[in-house]
Amino acid sequence: MPTYDLYAKDPGAPLWQVPATGAARFSWEYDEGRDRLLALYQKGKDKQWDGQKRIDWDLEVDPHDPIGTPDESISIYGTPYWEKMNDRDRGELRKHVASWQFSQFLHGEQGAMVCAARIVESVPDLDAKFYSATQTMDEARHAEIYGRFLHEKIGMLYPVDDNLRSLLDDTLRDSRWDMPYLGMQVLIEGLALAAFGLIRDTTEKPLPKQILAYVMQDEARHVAFGRMALRDYYKQLSDAELREREEFVIEGCYLMRDRLRGTEVLENFGVPRAEAEEYTERSEFLALFRQLLFSRIVPCVRDIGLWGKRLQQAYVDMGVFDMGDSNLDLLMSQDEELAEKLDADRFAAEEQARVTEVGAAIRAGEEAP
Repeated sequence: MPTYDLYAKDPGAPLWQVPATGAARFSWEYDEGRDRLLALYQKGKDKQWDGQKRIDWDLEVDPHDPIGTPDESISIYGTPYWEKMNDRDRGELRKHVASWQFSQFLHGEQGAMVCAARIVESVPDLDAKFYSATQTMDEARHAEIYGRFLHEKIGMLYPVDDNLRSLLDDTLRDSRWDMPYLGMQVLIEGLALAAFGLIRDTTEKPLPKQILAYVMQDEARHVAFGRMALRDYYKQLSDAELREREEFVIEGCYLMRDRLRGTEVLENFGVPRAEAEEYTERSEFLALFRQLLFSRIVPCVRDIGLWGKRLQQAYVDMGVFDMGDSNLDLLMSQDEELAEKLDADRFAAEEQARVTEVGAAIRAGEEAP
């Protein structure tokens, strides 16, 4: 079925065109590169995987509880609107919420793919071009996987969120080659990791847990790439140039803080926008998400050298300044370890099933006359 037939709301024109600016840069130095980036490039090659094979698409998904997160994560849980709903209505709401969340993941991954391709084109260093080429493939795989989950398991999509569209637009329109790094690798990837991780760690549904764990394993490398490249480059910039990038980060953080509300979902269920915004603002789940979001972004921003007084004050105003002390390396290593453990547990279970099957066949043969 065409995707347009599955949208819960009209997504508008079938193509969104962002005018591109800036130069395509070629490097004629083929035999030098930063050891850290080349090692990350090698890891990016080694860790490629096939979403059709690594993920068990035969797993059943309940369309009225697709991702299995607690109902408390729905911002109108416990309100008069929730109490008036019967079981069927609540199941339909869960479906819409899951569709909205995974649709934003899908749109964000397409944006990440375009930004990674832009980095290949515009970054001056060949080692960075090499790595971002592997990231472009990663993002294509992620978009493929989220698209398949939405089409086959949920059967519904939502248009791109206005705040995500705005951040992508600002990132892609800028002619400076480092801005796709800053907008995508630091801000949007940090947002994605927080959202993915919150669902991964609260769901008991095996299919979305697999998808999110494996995607996060890739994203950990992507954030490391952005940190390496920008840390080196920002050491060379003037104070005025650094302040310009800090202003971009401040605006982007406010946009992302307000992004994952999903008020349009609640409006589809008869909740007026003003009330929907009030309920989402009170949501403990959203508050937890924001903490996780900034636990990944703030230390990364600080690490790459953007830590001026105005940026620090913005984080104080948002109540997330202390997140600058979070151990980003530990978070990223945990993301990788969880994916590897999921693989090990899954393959051990499959191996045990094969052993049991062979043993049953041997016993049947021995018992035959």
